[in-house]
Amino acid sequence: MEELHEAHGWLLKLSEELSGLFQKVPGSPIVLRYIKSSYQNDPVRSLIELFLCLFAVRYLLAPSYSTQKKSFVKLTDEEIDELVNEWQPEPLVAPVTPLEEAENEKRPVIVGAPGPKPKLANGRTVTNLASYNYHNFASSEPLKEKAITTLRTYGVGPCGPPGFYGTQDVHKRTEADIAAHLGTPGCIVYAQAFSTISSVIPAFSKRGDIIVADEACNYAIRKGIQISRSTVRWFAHNDLEDMQRVLARVVKEQAKKPLTRRFIVTEGLFEDLGDAADLPKIVELKLKYKFRLILDETWSYGVLGRSGRGLTEAQNVDPASVDMIIGSLAGPLCAGGGFCAASEEITEHQRISASAFTFSAALPAMLATTASETITLLQTDPGVIQACREAARTMWAMLDPRSEWVRCTSHPENPMLMLVLKQGVVESRGWGEREQEALLQDVVDECAANGVLVSRRKGVLGADGRMREGGLQPALRVCVTSGLTKRELEKAGTVVRHAVTKVVKGRR
Repeated sequence: MEELHEAHGWLLKLSEELSGLFQKVPGSPIVLRYIKSSYQNDPVRSLIELFLCLFAVRYLLAPSYSTQKKSFVKLTDEEIDELVNEWQPEPLVAPVTPLEEAENEKRPVIVGAPGPKPKLANGRTVTNLASYNYHNFASSEPLKEKAITTLRTYGVGPCGPPGFYGTQDVHKRTEADIAAHLGTPGCIVYAQAFSTISSVIPAFSKRGDIIVADEACNYAIRKGIQISRSTVRWFAHNDLEDMQRVLARVVKEQAKKPLTRRFIVTEGLFEDLGDAADLPKIVELKLKYKFRLILDETWSYGVLGRSGRGLTEAQNVDPASVDMIIGSLAGPLCAGGGFCAASEEITEHQRISASAFTFSAALPAMLATTASETITLLQTDPGVIQACREAARTMWAMLDPRSEWVRCTSHPENPMLMLVLKQGVVESRGWGEREQEALLQDVVDECAANGVLVSRRKGVLGADGRMREGGLQPALRVCVTSGLTKRELEKAGTVVRHAVTKVVKGRR
């Protein structure tokens, strides 16, 4: 017992000495007062602070080590050279196929403006059915003069993103013109048509969200879906029963899960097939299953409808029932860039969240002005749209009903006619995709040899040498223009039809 009393007395004496020494340190009363109040009010915080102090002491006292220490096996110079010689880098692009090589050798080169009757580098004048100059705006002298005036006033380009000194008054005017034309509260203009839809989708749909899309959607839409990292469900092309089945399944699967954003993505006029979506029915399903609708009108804006407003006007659908309308200012409008028309909240959100808008230079003022002028022409001159439709009907009559080898999959009012080989012809000859591609390329070359430029649909081949999902059949693309007379269109259509007949009959 005496030993315990002695030990207790020694500890008290030691604590008094340490306390005396600590109190001699400047500021020690403040520290003691802080510790006492902290412990009384929040003992957990005191423990955390003690742990941090001990960690700091441990970190300062820990031995240092070199970050340059080499822990890998040292190789001799001969071994390094041997490994370098054996290494074969992956190719950046796939090797050129024989079909592509032959196509490159025969590709025509246009000298000057690509109008309805361009001149080639070899001196020949040909009929151009391979460009999207549907309304012949490319040959309009008033549009050229307006573009030159804008170029001299604003320069070639803003050389900056829209959010960083790139936005000019002509951009705001073009956005207002598109919104007024479509009847939407807001609009945002992008510098490139392809990157518009591929940026709009990931700006709103993220990982964990649901996208229900038509399996025939174009490549730009597919890239946007891929970038968004959302869960995607495909439905059979233009099969509304299959679409309803997919929507119902998604709703059932998500019933007991946290609420997510859900989108339907489709096209107005499909780029790869040329046909149109049934927008009234899609809107009905969208409302029934509570999805948002993103409609890509890249190929229907400026083409369908009485004033070129696209599928909404052609099928009498209120634009307000479509959450986002995507369109192109290139092609039919003979300008450049793309747009997204929607509510003001949706368009403003994209100004800080859409990558193609935030990180790309703004649309050149010359192209923005051209887009505004062509939109005005569509609204004020109904004959522009009517002339294009008459040209499409004329070409359709020369090809689809008169050819025993090909059929047209496009909408009757679509100036871009997609011609595919009839199923009976393909099955009787046993032709696969590569054989059809080669045959259609021969048709393109035969048409060019007879003074008519056409093209074929080209897609991205997978690693197995097949086209992307959806099983799209190779097709010939014929684009009409109102810049040609009816007689010239009939003559060009006859050339295309005879070329198809000659090539198909020449194949065994």
